[in-house]
Amino acid sequence: MTICDPACGTGGFLLAAYNYLSDAKHYQLDREQKIRLAAGTLYGVELVDGVARLCCMNMLLHGISADGADAVPVEIRDALGSHGGKYYEMVMTNPPFGKKSSVTIVNEEGRAEKESLTIHRDDFWASTSNKQLNFLQHVFTILKQHGRAAIVVPDNVLFEGGAGETVRRELLKQADVHTLLRLPTGIFYAQGVKANVLFFDRKPAQERPWTDKLWIYDLRTNKHFTLKENQLKRSDLDDFVACWFGFSVEEASRLFSEKQRRDAAATLNRYQRKESERFKCFAYDDLAKRDKVNLDIFWLKDESLEDSANLPAPDIIAAEIVEDLEAALAQFAEIATDLGEKEPES
Repeated sequence: MTICDPACGTGGFLLAAYNYLSDAKHYQLDREQKIRLAAGTLYGVELVDGVARLCCMNMLLHGISADGADAVPVEIRDALGSHGGKYYEMVMTNPPFGKKSSVTIVNEEGRAEKESLTIHRDDFWASTSNKQLNFLQHVFTILKQHGRAAIVVPDNVLFEGGAGETVRRELLKQADVHTLLRLPTGIFYAQGVKANVLFFDRKPAQERPWTDKLWIYDLRTNKHFTLKENQLKRSDLDDFVACWFGFSVEEASRLFSEKQRRDAAATLNRYQRKESERFKCFAYDDLAKRDKVNLDIFWLKDESLEDSANLPAPDIIAAEIVEDLEAALAQFAEIATDLGEKEPES
């Protein structure tokens, strides 16, 4: 297997994958497999030089290198600029936050201006300046057939019209978009920004859409986490993992051997899943009929809106208000920057 993060940053996702695969509790690797894991499995792309150097250092400290060489498998380039010519069995990534890409230019009068940078690629379904939509398209293009992807996206990717609708419609047709994990605020992005993890598999071309059912897990409604006092823990994801497999992790270990779980997991999970309070299934036909193919779906009632006794602590409420205001101000600042400041006529 080859695993790529096309927006790898300092290498957090890649190192997490390495640590998981090298842990004897998960896999019993022989010598050849260990060598392959350390050289020839993990690949990253990063745009910023300084960040890429930190990623290289982290990977070298873990003994990770490129195929048969001392070099580190990290490319320093704009992943969205071109395909790159390589395909991978798995892509895991958290693209940089920011609704639009822009470049700074100096106009004829010597003033610096920002212009939206729209990505035009023949292998993309839509041309847009929305970085998350572009990364979503890019991830699909670098997957091998039957390759699997997990990508962190903000809520606007789920409901935005125009290019967003085009990308969602094509992704549902050309990939098996099987799972969406709705996360609480402030987990991956800036404070006040709501994030999700979208899971899909690339499939060969066919007339019938590949997505049959989209399973959505709501880890957001009536969930309150903070970065200091009430941090998100691994145990908070246990129910999601159990829903993903259709049975508890302990039961999976008892029923199936390691090889069976590894080889058949992608197919097996789809038939074992059952709906629960936080885990719901939505058929493709129903999704395609929604306005703009909107995947921003929720069904749980916010208990704090019905019963004041269920309200979070005052400090949590205050922090959430601050987060929402800061997020709104950041969006207005971005709009102001895009519009540009015009000098008054003399």
